[in-house]
Amino acid sequence: MPIQDLKEQIARLPEQPGVYLWGNRAGETVYVGKARSLRDRVRSYLGAWGMSPRHDALLDEIATLEVIVTDSVMEALALENNLIKQRSPKYNILLRDDKNYPYLRLTTSEAFPRLLVARSVDEKDGDFYAGPFLPAKLGRRTMVLSHRLFGLRSCNEVINGRRGRPCLEYDIKRCIAPCVAELCSEERYGEAVENTKLLLEGRTEELADTLRERMQTASEGERFEEAAQLRDALRTVQTLAERQQKLATPQTSDRDVFGLKVGPSGGVVQVFAMRGGRVVERVELSIEAGAVAGGDADVMGAVLGQFYERRVPPPEIDLPVDVEDEEAVGQWLSERAGRRVRLLVPQRGDRKALVDLATRNAELSYRTRHNEIIAAHFEALETLRAVLSLKALPRRIECFDISTIQGAETVASMVVCEDGRMKKSDYRKFRIRHLPEKGPDDFAAMREVVQRRYRALLEAGGPFPDLILIDGGPGQVSAAYEALESVGLGNLEAVGIAKREELLVPRHGEPIGLPVNDPALLLLQRTRDEAHRFAVTFHRKARSMRDLRSELDDVPGVGPRRRRALLRSFGSLSAVRRATREELTSVVGPKVASAVIDHFARST
Repeated sequence: MPIQDLKEQIARLPEQPGVYLWGNRAGETVYVGKARSLRDRVRSYLGAWGMSPRHDALLDEIATLEVIVTDSVMEALALENNLIKQRSPKYNILLRDDKNYPYLRLTTSEAFPRLLVARSVDEKDGDFYAGPFLPAKLGRRTMVLSHRLFGLRSCNEVINGRRGRPCLEYDIKRCIAPCVAELCSEERYGEAVENTKLLLEGRTEELADTLRERMQTASEGERFEEAAQLRDALRTVQTLAERQQKLATPQTSDRDVFGLKVGPSGGVVQVFAMRGGRVVERVELSIEAGAVAGGDADVMGAVLGQFYERRVPPPEIDLPVDVEDEEAVGQWLSERAGRRVRLLVPQRGDRKALVDLATRNAELSYRTRHNEIIAAHFEALETLRAVLSLKALPRRIECFDISTIQGAETVASMVVCEDGRMKKSDYRKFRIRHLPEKGPDDFAAMREVVQRRYRALLEAGGPFPDLILIDGGPGQVSAAYEALESVGLGNLEAVGIAKREELLVPRHGEPIGLPVNDPALLLLQRTRDEAHRFAVTFHRKARSMRDLRSELDDVPGVGPRRRRALLRSFGSLSAVRRATREELTSVVGPKVASAVIDHFARST
């Protein structure tokens, strides 16, 4: 089944609530589901074959997997509902009508507002909306709570304050009777409306403190029934505080919410598209490691330019960080949209929470991508183990390269690749000490550097490599084996990589060829190229040091500091040669002055 190809991705899923989306080969979403633990829920599909024809058909079609983490199962439920309606997956049941979760509507367009249940938001009516509430009974309990705490009316009468007496709602303390002007003024009712808005806006900490004090007072006065009602109200308020719903808001303005994660391996951007107050789409963008040159602000500015190159920007864009040249970027987006586009960096509230959630999803995706790179590296190492018949996985590879120009300033480099990654702290460079007088000899240079490296490693006790890679042909590989045997490490494996990109393994006889795009060959090529780069850099530095060398460096007692002092005082080497003992003594002292005079006397 194709789903078996996703086992590694499923094993790396977090044990957090969220939504998972199964896709087919055409890139279409075929099923959307929610989970209390994404890893456990998605992993259950691996053993679901045979449960029903519907499950079997779904498993046969699955080719891709996406996940979105949330803060709670309730948020996952809301997001699942939105995504199902947006994408209409063929294996989901589309919930309609009363399965939409309710809002609470405070009719602020009226002189004496009421609190009503609403199934949708109408931004044109001027009323205040809160929600959606999950489960639906939480919305109704909140409405009842507002009646008990603040006394908002629940009737649909026209209020003019001229009613002769209040109704039963006033007697049972569920309404402050704005219908009777003598009992409740318009100002007092306005305060009750403002308190209700605080409750609906989520400022529950202040409200919880007030309820706790009133409950304590009622209990001390032995009004236990009232205290019990206040206790239940307090529990409802606390429940509201715990269930912050970030993936759905009552605000109907369309906006995009960005989350960003930048690291050494590149970056990931997550974009939540909010339409009608709900997340209806999630877009993920990746950034290559070499492209992340500046800070988060630079990255975000580049992302906005590319993301909206072919998209129409919404009225609001919520960002995790400020972008440079914000005014110019905003003007460009506004011109593309044909209306004003606002760039915001929320600092608190639901908008800030949603930006944080998008950022968390970007961090999860970054870790997932990073782990996929590691998995690809281990796949390449496993291929090398099989092709070269190694006893163990070549987790540590040491690669050698020689750099010289006609035998002058011959140097060598050694780089280390560990678990598919270059380990720069273990790099080494060598000056070749013993070369034959007849001219350059790469074989002798390779023999010397390998012998020096592993003699020192043997004395230090390791760590020994699982594979030695030689940049060169059969002669260099044979020289490396001779050096290994001379120090008693002939059991180490060494292979060469020739210019034709073939692997030279002495005990195999014939060269081993790998496909051009094989991950194992690409890993060896990258390691070989890094060794070559490191060797060439060292060779250039050695040539530069040789060219800058002065004859004064051969004088005993003259180091870089005294050499600079002599040249600064006399201007040139020939002037130093002509200087008297007294002149030299005034600069470097009598002992070094005598050494300088003796050196030039011998060289004439």
